[in-house]
Amino acid sequence: MSALPEGYELVTDQSAIDALAAHAYLTTSYWSPGIPLETVQRAVAGSLCVAVRHEGQQVAMARAITDRATFAYLADVYVLDAHRGKGLSKAMVAWFHAHPDLQGLRRWMLMTRDAHGLYAQFGWTPLADPALAMERHNPAAYA
Repeated sequence: MSALPEGYELVTDQSAIDALAAHAYLTTSYWSPGIPLETVQRAVAGSLCVAVRHEGQQVAMARAITDRATFAYLADVYVLDAHRGKGLSKAMVAWFHAHPDLQGLRRWMLMTRDAHGLYAQFGWTPLADPALAMERHNPAAYA
């Protein structure tokens, strides 16, 4: 697993994930602008999450929506601007890949506009056959 720089702590206790901190970031992200706090709270509660703290504050988070048997969807991966470039997202992705409940999954998926290079380092590739994938997308869900 990727090591964190001094002063950073990986948070794996699900009850210690700060949904309020996640909401503060996610509500301004390109993928979930305006997302309500209650939605983030439900999403965090229903997912396997990991976060990074620095000086007691949550500065990064990621979550996986999974059945822990066949499939996982990696979502809401973020690192606050002031903490980027320190390997925090690599540490979180590595944590998911090493998690005992996520071994032997048939498929992992994610959506990203700008982090393909990060995920490629972990063996992620574009869809082999995009014609297999479908979506039902409602970009105005939080408007």
